[in-house]
Amino acid sequence: MSSLGFDGLLLLISDELTRDQLDALKFLFRGVIGKRDLEKVDKGVKLFQLLFDRSLLSPDQTDLLAENLCLIKRADLSERLRNFHRGPEEPGKKELDLATDVLADHLGRSWRKLARKLALTEARIDSVAAKHPTDLEETIRELMKEWRRKRGADCQVSELIEALRSCQFNLTADTLEDKLRAAGFALT
Repeated sequence: MSSLGFDGLLLLISDELTRDQLDALKFLFRGVIGKRDLEKVDKGVKLFQLLFDRSLLSPDQTDLLAENLCLIKRADLSERLRNFHRGPEEPGKKELDLATDVLADHLGRSWRKLARKLALTEARIDSVAAKHPTDLEETIRELMKEWRRKRGADCQVSELIEALRSCQFNLTADTLEDKLRAAGFALT
């Protein structure tokens, strides 16, 4: 999807926010945007620009804004944002969804080793860990979401299996391969 289309969607969302809803959004983002910057925000587009500047919003990264739109009772706007992000289904999505489920069930506490092998930065790894500090399964799901976001269309389950094997997570790699075969996916 084009960035121009995404900007148009954000403009549309901004126009549909009432003043009270904008104030509620500003409140929800106070932990990631400083008070001084938030005081200058009088329109949704200004808030969205601050989120862009902090790498918290992009055409591929809409979850935070979508979640906060739901919290202010604008599920309609959240759904529009999520639908834009979805676009056509990416090739390999079902295989990667299955891989995410397998990893969530089998990877364990050594997920950081895999994250480094998948070339995620330490800052991204820390961000993943901070989102679900007490829930290992959700942390691993967040890791996979972050890796898929980073790799985009180049994301392949074969790359994941290779990374698992290079981390000596052979049992998890074997389990993943078995589940993929059982689901009817061809391995390359």
